[in-house]
Amino acid sequence: MSLCFAAITPHPPLLIPTIGKEKIDSIQKTKQALEQLEQDLYLSKADLIVIISPHGGLFEDSFAVNAHNSFKSAFDKFGDLQTTKEWTGSPDFAAKVSHESHLRNMNVRLVSNDSLDHGSSVPLFYLTAHLPNAKIVPVGFSSLDAKAHLSFGELLKDIIMEQDKRVAVIASGDLSHRISDNSPDGFHEAGAKFDNQLVELLETRNTMGIASLDPTLVSDAAECGYRSILILLGILKEMDYQFKNYSYEAPFGVGYLVGNFVF
Repeated sequence: MSLCFAAITPHPPLLIPTIGKEKIDSIQKTKQALEQLEQDLYLSKADLIVIISPHGGLFEDSFAVNAHNSFKSAFDKFGDLQTTKEWTGSPDFAAKVSHESHLRNMNVRLVSNDSLDHGSSVPLFYLTAHLPNAKIVPVGFSSLDAKAHLSFGELLKDIIMEQDKRVAVIASGDLSHRISDNSPDGFHEAGAKFDNQLVELLETRNTMGIASLDPTLVSDAAECGYRSILILLGILKEMDYQFKNYSYEAPFGVGYLVGNFVF
């Protein structure tokens, strides 16, 4: 089987030590969970990592796949001019996604950008610590509905399963940004409700329940990980797995979930 690993991660820049500094102590559960996930990914011996980010160039009516042959992270917009990391891309994999999308009449755009957004680079900063040679394929979601995101995940799965390489998939995304009064978007009762429902549905493997969540609830929660997770669940369709919730916390009013799909 080509798919060897699947996980959900958050992406707060505060996880980068030079950015978070003393504030990183407030998200120790998340940091420790990512370190545990890094060990799991290392043991999976992944050759290729597909990372789905909410900040990877959102198009209203199409998904995005970055076909660049190399990538670098940069955190200068968060005041960090020192921390950088580089990865190798996989244009061949991206081209296969594009080709298959045309056959299925699905809107997918190939993009070429060597700079990774923080939605990709924060998780990869932790998770590729011992996988310097793993290739990276950044993927961005769209404004299309839940069904379209599941279908795109199914397309990715078909291509992943054709690979002679071991492929990992990471769904990057924070949950609600409206958990408490100190949340970036202010408090809304939908925040905790959305997060609690999503985690429960993940733990009970209820993909249809996740895809059928009330759009108003999702919108009011002001999340950025829902569609990343839908794509991953499309990849996992018909697979036998157990979702392990490594950590959930919201010290800054934003829900941070780290979880591993064991299959």
